[in-house]
Amino acid sequence: MLARKSIIPEEYVLARIAAENLRKPRIRDRPRKARFIAKNGACNLAHKNIREQGRFLQDIFTTLVDLKWRHTLVIFTMSFLCSWLLFAMMWWLVAFAHGDMDPSTENPSNSTKWTPCVTCVRSFTSAFLFSIEVQVTIGFGGRMMTEECPLAITVLILQNIVGLIINAVMLGCIFMKTAQAHRRAETLIFSRQAVIAVRNGKLCFMFRVGDLRKSMIISASVRIQVVRKTTTPEGEVIPIHQVDIPVDNPIESNNIFLVAPLIICHVIDKRSPLYDISPSDLALQDLELIVILEGVVETTGITTQARTSYVAEEILWGHRFVPIVTEEEGVYAVDYSKFGNTVKVAAPRCSARELDEKPSILIQTLQKSELSHQNSLRKRNSMRRNNSIRRSNSMRRTNSSLIVPKVQFITPEGSQSASET
Repeated sequence: MLARKSIIPEEYVLARIAAENLRKPRIRDRPRKARFIAKNGACNLAHKNIREQGRFLQDIFTTLVDLKWRHTLVIFTMSFLCSWLLFAMMWWLVAFAHGDMDPSTENPSNSTKWTPCVTCVRSFTSAFLFSIEVQVTIGFGGRMMTEECPLAITVLILQNIVGLIINAVMLGCIFMKTAQAHRRAETLIFSRQAVIAVRNGKLCFMFRVGDLRKSMIISASVRIQVVRKTTTPEGEVIPIHQVDIPVDNPIESNNIFLVAPLIICHVIDKRSPLYDISPSDLALQDLELIVILEGVVETTGITTQARTSYVAEEILWGHRFVPIVTEEEGVYAVDYSKFGNTVKVAAPRCSARELDEKPSILIQTLQKSELSHQNSLRKRNSMRRNNSIRRSNSMRRTNSSLIVPKVQFITPEGSQSASET
């Protein structure tokens, strides 16, 4: 350090460091707000400090269904093993109390005829195998129960009842986990982004929803909620304030026929929370629009629900979804590769309130878009004319280059004759 200080002045080093810091701008990313509903529909919510854990055991069936597959399989495996071991211990105690474990009873004398409670149960291992045979109803013929012990008959009845209960709970849980409603919701898709554009003279919030399966969703309905942090006039802070907003649907029952992808529209009017939001204010808004699609699965009859959400960064102002349904050879075809594609359209750069107060803004916007469209058409036509003129000129030049020049021949008499070759 002393050598460097003696060679390079300290003022020069400080000036160079300051210049390097000025060249590199410091960009601080805006902290992203946590979403209440993820794009895949999962709720971004963590439950903490739950003291009444026993309530989950009161509804044990729902708890088993909500668990993960590996946890459910481990629980059922341990249930079978514990029941087999428990009743194996009971069978071993019955045999021990009756004296079946006595070596003298294995080869009795001819005068006394010994009848055990369970044949061929001489150890805990054989009792465990007999417990499995009883509960799973697998009999190999080596071990069987006799009429000697009424207690053994009681244990047999009790083990059959316990085994049937475990089987019923396991089968029901597996069926419910494989036929859960959210599995069907995986094939219900939403557009990645939402748009705000003019439709029928009104600013509208729109998104697209579709169903990938041929089996339909019966009585499908769509609800939209706005979740935002609000403060009441009394000073109470509500972190998750939910407000329902209406959906523009010509059908009075608010049900949609989801046979093909549809564009769901919400008219931004006085009842809408988006009424005072302009394009410049949209990026600064701390809001989240939650979309909920509910319906009945046609094949199973189970009610399903698909969810997604849109934050301010995922809402495009002045865009419209491209059409994806076409008629080909008498069949309506849906091109899902363009499901989320949008195009820019003319839209006023103001809020819906300002548009209602000054309807001339919409007329001016449409006129400007029409003029720009006409200018673009003129430019396109002029470019086409120029290209055609250039092509014709190039063709003329190539044709002229192919013409053979005239050649003159001089005869001995001195007369000239011209011929073309």
